Amino acid sequence: MDLGLKGAKVLVTGSTKGIGRAIAETFAAEGADVGVCSRNQADVDKAVAALTAKGIAAFGGSLDVADAAALKAWVNDMASKLGGIDVVVANVSALSIGQDEESWEKEFSTDMMGTVRLVNAAMPHLERSRAGAIVTISSVSGREIDFASGPYGTFKAAIIHYTQGLAYQLASKGIRANSVSPGNTYFEGGVWNMIKDSNPELYNSALALNPTGRMGTPQEMANGVVFLASRAASFITGTNLVVDGALTRGVQF
Repeated sequence: MDLGLKGAKVLVTGSTKGIGRAIAETFAAEGADVGVCSRNQADVDKAVAALTAKGIAAFGGSLDVADAAALKAWVNDMASKLGGIDVVVANVSALSIGQDEESWEKEFSTDMMGTVRLVNAAMPHLERSRAGAIVTISSVSGREIDFASGPYGTFKAAIIHYTQGLAYQLASKGIRANSVSPGNTYFEGGVWNMIKDSNPELYNSALALNPTGRMGTPQEMANGVVFLASRAASFITGTNLVVDGALTRGVQF
């Protein structure tokens, strides 16, 4: 299937490792030009070099998406270098599961407002695109109560609501908005890798909940994101795609 992404201009936040990196690489494999970011400039440089080696244009910058001014500046810089923006993917998370006020503030600033500000900064560019698309990364923790209930789960649920609102509000402008809710995703250096080493009981309990007998991979999450952003999904907007190997049992209507 031709996803129609060749030459598309795509921004992905938190895109130097894990799910975000897989998303950026999958867009590049489809011929899209990509803008990436993370807090670490060395990681950004490595990601840009790897993406450029695929024969596409890639640029990047180091920033904290909770910094409103820095995020807006990065978006405008990437739009200038790429020659516009067709797709934005809001991927960054603070991964804060504590119940203290600091955890709530981190989740709100990074997950919720990082997503809102990314969309707001990109909107003038998306409005000029012929195939504007927004994909936000939520979580199965936004659909059910699990060990990450509290700030993480609450704001992941809010992101789904926000995205579906965008879909309705932006439909007349030809801009689509969808969310993807990954299930437990394992990769070296990721949160489940750390939990496996530091809290094997929790890791084994989480693993046992999935009827497939395994966790997902970053590539499996990226596949869903890139499809929803593509022209092949031109009439799909306002949906929340759960990619979890049947982990969650609640029926989604």
